[in-house]
Amino acid sequence: MLMLVGATLARVGAQAAHAALYAADRRQAMTEADAGRFAGAGVLMCYSDFGTLERAAAAWLIGSHDLVVMNAHNFVDRRLAPTHPVTNCFFRIAGGDYYFNEDSLRIGASVESKALHITDDWALLRLLQPTPETIKPQPAPDASDIATGARFKVVMVSPAGHSNTSLVATTESCEVYRVDEPTEGHARRVRHDCNDGYGGSGSGLFTEDGRLIAMHSASLDMNQKRPFDIETHYGSAILFEGELAEAIRDAASKPR
Repeated sequence: MLMLVGATLARVGAQAAHAALYAADRRQAMTEADAGRFAGAGVLMCYSDFGTLERAAAAWLIGSHDLVVMNAHNFVDRRLAPTHPVTNCFFRIAGGDYYFNEDSLRIGASVESKALHITDDWALLRLLQPTPETIKPQPAPDASDIATGARFKVVMVSPAGHSNTSLVATTESCEVYRVDEPTEGHARRVRHDCNDGYGGSGSGLFTEDGRLIAMHSASLDMNQKRPFDIETHYGSAILFEGELAEAIRDAASKPR
């Protein structure tokens, strides 16, 4: 089944239809209180092929003051061909802009892989300079306690907003309907009914008590405003577990 990527700069304007993914749109504007509750929420800012600066996707300061996690598809396509150089992008959080060490890029796909999947669609980058101590990173997450097949309520936090809403950043109470079996990188996909749009990639899925457990990757039938269907019309996110969680813990523990 083809999964449509949530943020690809060259295609956002042409393909975005200004509608929610599902018939019910529960998104709300992200507030200052939300920013305090969901630490580390930031935005991947990138220059498009036309030289305009755009909010490309959500990204998270995680585990330390100089480590950022986001989707790999911001930099490679489904066949792992490079699409966007790291040097054209930077990380924006709490009103400040921070640039990446381009040599630090690590993506979830293995060297033997020939395609990018939901469960290896992650990238880690180091910042050239750490953020100030006043900007709190998201603690290194671990969702390995989430049961396969589970269904539960979540909050999707989208600090980069979406192309299909006028809100700059959003939160939404929604639901995970199923946790799939582990696949690439010993990680599992969750299927959810959180609304999404181009630019919403990297949005965080939090438990109701505020724990980050998953990162949104893509949605089937992007911007098709019809009821959720777990087999044909759903959002996909990767749980923070397996190689992704291990990579974050390992990077966060190492000095610059």
